[in-house]
Amino acid sequence: MNNEFKDKRILVTGGTGSIGSAIVKELLKYEPRQIRIYSRDETKQFELAHRLNAGLKVSFLIGDIRDKERLNMAMENIDIVFHAAALKHVSACEKNPFEAVKTNVYGTQNIIDCAFANQVDKVIGISTDKATDPSNVMGCTKLLAEKIMLASFFYKGDKKTKFCFVRFGNVIGSRGSVIPLFIKQANSGEPITVTNPDMTRFFMSIPQAVNLVFKAASLMKDGEIFVLKMPVTTIKNLAKAILEIMREKNPEIKKMPVKIIGKKNGERMHEKLLTLEESETALETDEMFIILPNLKFNVDEYGDLKLNSYLKAKKCSCREYNSKSQKKMPLSELKEMLLDNGDLDFSLHK
Repeated sequence: MNNEFKDKRILVTGGTGSIGSAIVKELLKYEPRQIRIYSRDETKQFELAHRLNAGLKVSFLIGDIRDKERLNMAMENIDIVFHAAALKHVSACEKNPFEAVKTNVYGTQNIIDCAFANQVDKVIGISTDKATDPSNVMGCTKLLAEKIMLASFFYKGDKKTKFCFVRFGNVIGSRGSVIPLFIKQANSGEPITVTNPDMTRFFMSIPQAVNLVFKAASLMKDGEIFVLKMPVTTIKNLAKAILEIMREKNPEIKKMPVKIIGKKNGERMHEKLLTLEESETALETDEMFIILPNLKFNVDEYGDLKLNSYLKAKKCSCREYNSKSQKKMPLSELKEMLLDNGDLDFSLHK
């Protein structure tokens, strides 16, 4: 990682978000020459600047990835782009599909065009399990973002820019996660609103997410999707773990009701991180899947001869990787995972 990021100029779109800001914080350990944080919200930039206290090494740029001219200015002389900007809330995208397309699709096309124009070395995009065989607007737009970025291979010519994506499940403590909502409801005395107790989800911590992003940046050749194998829990057990932690830390809490509200529009019962078709062109390590571009004329670069360059990966067995079929995390491990996340506050606020 020292070789990967030392003395590099790095742009992080959506750099004030949960994942983006964690990427920035971790990048500072590797002595980059400059980090540019590109996002829309000046208040979040102000708050992050005070948390980081990184001086001139970090620049805060107001802008939207929809604005190609502004994005192009932000990308001047950049070596590496971490593309974390997106509309990611399922319900918001269901109600505002055109806005989701403008940000997640057109915005990603702007990233591609500006990366080519500025001769960026690498672009690492952040995707989601919702993009795998999508059933909602957010997932469809993120899948299309993956497709257009990875298809840039076919028209890049002699441009040096390389692209890859990483796919996440739910990230504990992120703004898109249900966990902060459960804690907030418990704090206010409201019922914990569970959509369906048997619903299953993949979960990972923010450090795990950032580690995957950095590994992708180090391992990528061009056109891969990196998928971390991650633990699974039911929503029922997630709510139960949070309630138990809240009671253990706040003995004055006697009872916290749970209310079943039913599946929301666009939600599905179980998530997928890898489809059967994708597994046909994927490699596998103990900790991740690496979906390779389906390019038959590139067998020498992406086939058996180069397996060792991906952490001694092996051919993936043809199977779908979904949250329904995976072993569920024991309640004790789930509680430990939640407690290990320093960004979650389980104390009672009155």
